[in-house]
Amino acid sequence: MQKKEKGLSAWQLTMMALGTVIGGSFFLGSSVAIHAAGPSVLISFILGGVLVYFILFALSEMTVANPATGSFRTFAAQAFGQGTGFVVGWVYWTGMVLAMSSEATAVSILVREWIPKMPIALLGSIIIICVTLLNLLGANKLSKLESGLAAIKLFAIVSFIILAVLLITGLFPGNPAVGAGELVREPLIPSGLKGIAGSMLIVIFAYAGFEIIGLAASEADNPKETIPKAIKYTVLCLVGFYIVSAAVLLPLIPTADISEDTSPFVAALNRHGIGWAGTAINLVLITAILSTMLAAMFGLGRMMRSLVEEHLAPVWLKDKDEVPYRGILFSGFAMLLGLGFGLLLPRVYLFLISSGGFALLFTYAVIMATHIRFRKKNGCPPDGKCQMWGYPYSSLCVFIALIITIVSMPFVPGQESGLIAGIIMVVFYTISYIMMKFYKKSHKK
Repeated sequence: MQKKEKGLSAWQLTMMALGTVIGGSFFLGSSVAIHAAGPSVLISFILGGVLVYFILFALSEMTVANPATGSFRTFAAQAFGQGTGFVVGWVYWTGMVLAMSSEATAVSILVREWIPKMPIALLGSIIIICVTLLNLLGANKLSKLESGLAAIKLFAIVSFIILAVLLITGLFPGNPAVGAGELVREPLIPSGLKGIAGSMLIVIFAYAGFEIIGLAASEADNPKETIPKAIKYTVLCLVGFYIVSAAVLLPLIPTADISEDTSPFVAALNRHGIGWAGTAINLVLITAILSTMLAAMFGLGRMMRSLVEEHLAPVWLKDKDEVPYRGILFSGFAMLLGLGFGLLLPRVYLFLISSGGFALLFTYAVIMATHIRFRKKNGCPPDGKCQMWGYPYSSLCVFIALIITIVSMPFVPGQESGLIAGIIMVVFYTISYIMMKFYKKSHKK
């Protein structure tokens, strides 16, 4: 496989990461977290941002030392053995395929508002096929498209923040100043620590997807400099935008009035007579989900390439070209199966989302466990530049926090199926690896 003369820049990687992260889970799903935690959702977003900061810098230290195609899967295999790398790679791949199948369903439902007679199955299939084909263009062309889509999302968030500030200060024409508004009328932590704990799962999902930086590292321009820069930009943008947008939202609408069926941003602006915002944010939401799917498919193709190169996936998925065409097409086909499965059995829709969430949380926990082993064995990455603040306590605390979040899944309505499905996935792929090793040994004899 030949590498490009000039790879992805820090800004391209950042926009790809933001494209993956800022999706439906923020524009729509954050309503669940806000409803559960009330104004204390700000604490949840800050805590989530802290976890993301440490996970990303743990990933950065390992990536700078070894910008491998498989990223965290390869690092886990080096730290704990090939079996762990196999399980992590396939659990992540399966979880992302399931999560993106549910995203395709969500965007189809939104598009149907304009094309009511179009079946969801057909719309979803067209979206998955388009996302798959666009990924065949290669990293550079895709990153330019992803940068454009991510820019639209960032513009929407900035626009909401400006509108909210105008409403709060009374500078919006025809509207009286909101001031502290609803923040004065409701307690800071209405549901206590249970509300914060319940919202943390959703908040971490809203941050999920940043690991794309690690998977794209092998195609970055000068990874030792580019990866740490991209991670700093991503952390600053994500945490800043999420916390500020939540802070200006809370005075505008009572958290009890926020429903999971509507974007909290649309609900807040509608309440203050800015009705056109609903249509505008609906369009942005469609863009956000498509952007997430494009970036996720990029990561899935690279993960599949990594598995194939280590003989942990079927040999017919092997690609010699720079773009992993077969891995991308196979992932697209799997998404179509996931979409069909979800539409045939309506209850499976929640299963798709929650099992995808488990796969991501499981991956992040493995990243932290791998980082602890990596630093014990290798010390700081090349040139002795440590990026991880407070090691080993920071890595250990984040690892424990992620395990607690996974164990807490049954306390959030609808997420217990995700925990069960996730455990089944881990067991299934563990057994698959054992059988594969046994088959190879028996054929050698």
